[in-house]
Amino acid sequence: MADQSKLSTILAHSHYATSFEAESDDEVYDERKESLVRSMLQEIGEDPNRQGLQRTPLRVAKAIDFLTSGYELSAEEIIKKALFEEDVREMVIVRDIEFYSMCEHHMLPFFGHAHVGYLPQGKVVGLSKIARVVDVFARRLQVQERLTSQVADALMEHLGAHGVAVVMEASHTCMMMRGVQKQRSSTVSSAMRGTFQDDPRTRAEFMSFIKA
Repeated sequence: MADQSKLSTILAHSHYATSFEAESDDEVYDERKESLVRSMLQEIGEDPNRQGLQRTPLRVAKAIDFLTSGYELSAEEIIKKALFEEDVREMVIVRDIEFYSMCEHHMLPFFGHAHVGYLPQGKVVGLSKIARVVDVFARRLQVQERLTSQVADALMEHLGAHGVAVVMEASHTCMMMRGVQKQRSSTVSSAMRGTFQDDPRTRAEFMSFIKA
């Protein structure tokens, strides 16, 4: 797992580190991870010393640290940084939050959009923080069902809201590239907490907004 300084470097270059970044021939990012990638390349019959693969272990190590950086992040800390007292009683919804995660069964990507709503109870949170909370849990090895519940539970706990609703729609490359190879399938998961779970009218209102 990356230490804090290494994590900061990865996050600083995350949007998006381009292929034009200079890499010195002797650069070492994480010797152990790079060694494991070299071994994997050899196991599949590749030559890690050929020109196209010489820097692949370094790049894969950096990519893995970024894609699993959610383990180092705290939803509670993110929410606390932008929590404001406001007498707002109406539903707040952030739709179409892009997310990317990795299936824990095959370590292949799944990706899509999250729709998040909450009913404030005297406090609101900065809208960008809702997207960041999604990333906290998406940037881990995941299953979509658990990811959806984790986002809902974290917001419910740290917002002190009357209710939280999360719906996620995703495509899974473990189904698209291997196995059943169904490229057009998608998976929808939902997690309802508080008023959204208890009141069908509130839940229906949320669903109507995210389908608009």
